[in-house]
Amino acid sequence: MNQPINLCPCGQDILGQRLSYAECCHRFHQGDLPSHPELLMRSRYSAFVLRRHDYLIATHHPDFLNGLTRAILDSDNQTRWHGLQIINAKKNGQTGLVTFQAWYLENGKLDAIHEVSQFKWVNGKWLYTEGQQFSAILPKRNEPCLCHSGKKFKQCCIALAN
Repeated sequence: MNQPINLCPCGQDILGQRLSYAECCHRFHQGDLPSHPELLMRSRYSAFVLRRHDYLIATHHPDFLNGLTRAILDSDNQTRWHGLQIINAKKNGQTGLVTFQAWYLENGKLDAIHEVSQFKWVNGKWLYTEGQQFSAILPKRNEPCLCHSGKKFKQCCIALAN
């Protein structure tokens, strides 16, 4: 996704105004703790886009890493992330769920990781545990484009989906 470097990859906006990386996920990548599972999900997506793999390991519950290492994450040089859609986010005490689609290009085709992610509050911080994946759901033609361009899907990335 070709976007101005100052916009946050997670696509967060306030009142229709996209936040810059400095206003959004940068603080989490520098050590601030997200106060809600959705913020952790957004900051983890931005970390994938920006290849901040240490952050991904640090925010992944150690009991659920299943052998994931920074070296494994570093080995992926092919993924071109395209946009994040948060579908639902909720917190219930010390657990949270975030349903999202993380869009990417592979072999010139648009696809997504569609997941319901689980989070736990452990020792004063939210950590990703695991997720259940589903098939991607493309936006309808007249819905906002998933790349956060401000255009309708039919006027932007629909060609990548076909």
